[in-house]
Amino acid sequence: MKMRRAIHMLLAIGAMSALSILAKAQAPADSKGSSSTHVLLVGSAVPQTDLTYVRPTEKTMLRNYAFDAFGPYSIASAGIAAGINQAENTPPEWGQGAKGYGKRFASDFGIAAVTTTTRYALAEVFHEDTLYYRCECKGLFPRLKHSVISTVTARRGNDGHRVFSVPALVAPYSGTMTAVYGWYPDRYGYKDGFRMGNYAVLVYMGGNIAREFLYGGPHSLLFRTHRKNGHGTPDPSPQP
Repeated sequence: MKMRRAIHMLLAIGAMSALSILAKAQAPADSKGSSSTHVLLVGSAVPQTDLTYVRPTEKTMLRNYAFDAFGPYSIASAGIAAGINQAENTPPEWGQGAKGYGKRFASDFGIAAVTTTTRYALAEVFHEDTLYYRCECKGLFPRLKHSVISTVTARRGNDGHRVFSVPALVAPYSGTMTAVYGWYPDRYGYKDGFRMGNYAVLVYMGGNIAREFLYGGPHSLLFRTHRKNGHGTPDPSPQP
């Protein structure tokens, strides 16, 4: 059972990351802003290895929030997650068929909406920029390390120095806990919410890795195919 769940999660990470990349590649760039993107405590500051930082405007952040929370990627992600839960019959109280799938789709979409809203709202409170920025570094392991660290860190201040991010850490669990105590069957509790939140963190990390290696920047696989960056993130180097 655990092996099957792990395989399903890997498939979900790959599918949702690919959908995110393709969807955000179609988003128009904002030349005045910059941007992105589910315990181990890292240092309060992480050495910056990315581009010269340009803090996103409020307009850019609001546009990013609307896209991430209610755009085609969030809808497609909820559909994929609902399909996996349908196959596993989770939770079994919701049954099968179109009605069961509809409940699971609404649940997964709601979890994602709460997660995204929490991330952006807390980021505003903490004056953080939790969006993903690709690494200017070269090499598999430095870029992989950057992708993983970006899951629990954010930019702060006009210089964009990296800090451990409470919003990035809290957001995935806020969505799953809301589902557990809001609309999941009564037998579900905080342990289930925490377990589901852990999966959400892995999915978010998988999305960061996909953005780093599959789309955008001079070291990416799709640099020659897709020239536009989602959310107005600046390119790592001038394009030919």
